Amino acid sequence: MLIRVTEGELRAEEAVAAVESPAAGAVNVFLGVVRDNSLGRKVDHLVYDAYPSMAEKVMREIAEQAKSRFDLLDCAVLHRTGRLEIGETSLLIAVSSGHREASFEGGHWLVNEIKKRVPVWKKEVWEDGEEWIEGPESMGVQQAPAGMRGATE
Repeated sequence: MLIRVTEGELRAEEAVAAVESPAAGAVNVFLGVVRDNSLGRKVDHLVYDAYPSMAEKVMREIAEQAKSRFDLLDCAVLHRTGRLEIGETSLLIAVSSGHREASFEGGHWLVNEIKKRVPVWKKEVWEDGEEWIEGPESMGVQQAPAGMRGATE
């Protein structure tokens, strides 16, 4: 299982290689990509911040749950931090399974749970301002606490 929070570029081929297996009849890859708009505003770039050790721990727990729940063979979950430009990948998930249905369902569930539960925060930067807009809903946090934001502000 490949689990990582990093400032480095995310590479799909690395995630696919990590989950491939002779028993796999399906490998499903999801790329969360920075888009140029949000709620009618033109986005210049995004800044992601995280509590890396906790984020990786939660990502691993969620991946283990997905493996069990959807009979997946393996999972890779990688999340970027730092400044990301339009078109860059912020989240990369790859799953393998014996059959395609499990890979689609398990991958979909995994993406949703990562977005809900992992302590990663996203700041949208526009031409006329910026705002921390996303974080783990289950923690009731909409913005990274000051001590966790580091040098992103």
